[in-house]
Amino acid sequence: MKKIIILGSTGSIGKQTLEIIKKNKKNFKVVLLSTDKNINLITKQIKTFKVKNVVVTNNKKFEILKKKLKKINIFPDFENLDNKIKGKVDYTMSAISGIEGLRPTINIIKKTKRIAIANKESIICGWGLIQKELKKNKTEFIPVDSEHFSIWSVINDFNTSDIERIILTASGGPFLNKKIRSNILPNDAIKHPNWVMGKKISIDSATLMNKIFEIIEAKKIFNVDLKKFDILIHPKSYIHAIVKFKNGLIKIIAHDTNMKIPISNSIYLGEKKQNFIKSKKIDLNTLNYLNFQKINVKKFPVIKILKKITKKNSLFDTVLVSINDELVDLFLNSKIKFSEISSKIWLLINLPFLSKFKHQKPKNLAQIEKLNEFVRLKTRTLSVISKKK
Repeated sequence: MKKIIILGSTGSIGKQTLEIIKKNKKNFKVVLLSTDKNINLITKQIKTFKVKNVVVTNNKKFEILKKKLKKINIFPDFENLDNKIKGKVDYTMSAISGIEGLRPTINIIKKTKRIAIANKESIICGWGLIQKELKKNKTEFIPVDSEHFSIWSVINDFNTSDIERIILTASGGPFLNKKIRSNILPNDAIKHPNWVMGKKISIDSATLMNKIFEIIEAKKIFNVDLKKFDILIHPKSYIHAIVKFKNGLIKIIAHDTNMKIPISNSIYLGEKKQNFIKSKKIDLNTLNYLNFQKINVKKFPVIKILKKITKKNSLFDTVLVSINDELVDLFLNSKIKFSEISSKIWLLINLPFLSKFKHQKPKNLAQIEKLNEFVRLKTRTLSVISKKK
């Protein structure tokens, strides 16, 4: 029986992971689940999978669930995992969104043989710390973002020096063929044409900020020079990555717009009898009309940010993530306009007191968390002040 941990089990990736496990439930034992606030859903998950250990990070919700489920071990954080979990589990899905997912990810590595990470902010801001823990604990790592899983699946037999070019694709989001108006509402921006995702990542897809993060993430994971990456618009989202090798081979990775494909493959990797999910037949119509396009920088100005990314790991990556996180929150709460997400990111990353972090390497987790709080506060303050003016 394969032992499983899911961090962020009430989010989109967490729910899909449990759906995959449910189809073959007798072969899995869910050791620990976690949520921030969604205690109604996690209560159902606890009963369905007979889970004994749960982390609820929201203090109020933690107290409510602790009184409600007295026979379950309910914890308020991810500290002292040795007392919560005996031995190593076989597989962990790390799917807590935002920088908040970094600490749990680092803490859980020592307790798992394999970790699949769907949290791009953790990799962007703390890859050096994650990599150190992976090596120290001999934990296998698999990226679960569809683009990164695609790249990972085809470069295993090659050295990074063999790679000539890596192209990530972007759907262009809900506004690809529409004029970006000044009165765009959050509900308009989260309507992704191909994927069903959370609000935050849907907004990042609409601005194309998601692709900036994916390139930074890929640069770190695969240790490939930033200059070798490119982005193409691909409205159908059928092709996820294209890798060109120096030997002339070009590998194109395609699959349905279904996150269960990379998730399932990360769970059953290397097993002869895999419980494959049902995928659609090869889409010849889409293959015949891939319709790749270059990015319109005027419509998606965040692409210019790629010029600001440093070659080496730096705290500037955290600055960028934190600014964007706060601006997306402000937009979702109708505090700023959709177009202001891109313009304010560009304005803020060029401020001297923030751009200086390009020259500072992340030292520890506390430093990253402290910087995140500082940058989000400054972003919120400066954005609200400029809005009032």
